[in-house]
Amino acid sequence: MVDFVGAGPGAVDLITVRGRELIGAADCIIYAGSLVNPKLLACAREDCLVYDSSGMHLEEVLGVMERMEAEGRNTVRLHTGDPSLYGAVREQMDALRARGIPFRICPGVSSFCGAAAALEAEYTLPGVSQSVIITRLEGRTAVPERERLHLLAQHGATMVLFLSSGMADRVQEELLRGAYTRDTPCAVVYRATWKDEKVIRGTVGELCKLVTDHGIRKTALIVVGDVLGGSYELSRLYDRYFTTEYREGEQPHGSDTLWDTEERDDETGKSTGDASGENASALSVRYRRAEDRHGAAHPDSGDGGD
Repeated sequence: MVDFVGAGPGAVDLITVRGRELIGAADCIIYAGSLVNPKLLACAREDCLVYDSSGMHLEEVLGVMERMEAEGRNTVRLHTGDPSLYGAVREQMDALRARGIPFRICPGVSSFCGAAAALEAEYTLPGVSQSVIITRLEGRTAVPERERLHLLAQHGATMVLFLSSGMADRVQEELLRGAYTRDTPCAVVYRATWKDEKVIRGTVGELCKLVTDHGIRKTALIVVGDVLGGSYELSRLYDRYFTTEYREGEQPHGSDTLWDTEERDDETGKSTGDASGENASALSVRYRRAEDRHGAAHPDSGDGGD
């Protein structure tokens, strides 16, 4: 059995409970030594075999896994952050599947979550951005043409860039070709959650200078977007007038609806100036549709997600 385990963003205590237990039970650990905190190896047994994959190629990694499986021993493949992001795990899983070697995946805390914590930021602020683009600038590894940075930047959504801090000049240029301006807030988070973590704030227009002045070339994330600014709308989730699956919203005094006191045509959305009689049915339809959009009566609305 091979367990792919997310080691978390850096801090030893940010690995999952399951991940720590798997490390403690492993006969063999293959870890990404250039990125994973080596202190996590203290959780391993004394007789556990340990390999640093930073000096190994794919066939060597697979060779160790095959040998352990043939001996009836279990292996932990320890990846930084969460294995699903830039972890090169698909090729390993496909190879194991082809060899008939069983495997499991234990998720981990990604560094982009660690960066949000360091920034005391919320990536999805109402009225600002409800999307997070996780991407990288093309370097030695290509990206699909449709995912060129300037194309993704056209959305103006919150963006987190991995593996790009060493190319900050190109990142800045590409971002400014999209919806971001020179005044759009941005930040560089170096070694998120590690003891030597560093947070540098600025704007897109000064991104390259920020990175250069602080001598950052790698192991840093670039976060871009107006969610790093000061303006946003309050969430409806905890609004006293908002209904969820678990509580009934209060009715605003002197208002017939929670969102709109004007009667509107159900198709055009234009005001009719009448909220009574025959037009009342259109008002109730609009009200129900607004509830559905905001999750008021939706069975999955619950606590509002992550």
